[in-house]
Amino acid sequence: MSPSPTFSPLYRQIKSLLLQRLESGEWRPGEAIPSESELAIRFNVSQGTVRKAIDEMAAENLLLRRQGKGTFVASHDDPRAFFRFLRLVPLAGGIEQAQSVPLECWRAKAGPEVARMLELNIGDSINIVRRLLKFSGKPVVVDEIYLPGSIFGTVTLDMLRDYQGSLYSFFENQFGVRMIRAEERLRAVPADRSSAELLNVPEGSPLLSVERVSFSYADKPVEWRRGLYATSEHCYFNELG
Repeated sequence: MSPSPTFSPLYRQIKSLLLQRLESGEWRPGEAIPSESELAIRFNVSQGTVRKAIDEMAAENLLLRRQGKGTFVASHDDPRAFFRFLRLVPLAGGIEQAQSVPLECWRAKAGPEVARMLELNIGDSINIVRRLLKFSGKPVVVDEIYLPGSIFGTVTLDMLRDYQGSLYSFFENQFGVRMIRAEERLRAVPADRSSAELLNVPEGSPLLSVERVSFSYADKPVEWRRGLYATSEHCYFNELG
């Protein structure tokens, strides 16, 4: 017997259509999307159905409602987006703005692990970026970031150093790539000589290893990074529920 078709609620179908518009670039990050009434007419559904689809997308940080102004495509230029992907907070409390310090940027060919993480073929072109994150002038995170060369092939160290903003804002504005969601794996590791020197900690000190795969629209993996976090003055904070 052939499997029966999977039922999808109407608002989910509208959400899928809206996602297709975002993926195609019809509405760019930071731009307003049409009103709920306009979308209801376009898709021939009720305004309530459109509202439910938009509510779900707003909850997923894909869209942003602004009271009295409309609904906008979420952007990494919004300062709140920075803390969505970086969950490091000072033990003393409060919020610190990180300073990104690019160290290296070079081209390479994907090995088996990178190819698997980014769904590439072994030998495909990739770009690798190493950078420090500093808080209050102190190095706290060293990242090694792997990017598909087919998308980010023209990125250079000078471009990274000249850009004023977060790395994800850079990807969005310079390459039209928006990070939608990420998967992370955390474990404790000892600091090797290189990371110890960069983070100003003794070799062998405990560090938090954070491995992340970030996805754009259509669940396309576009970044794999391996970060080492010094946690003597910071902790990884995640709110559940």
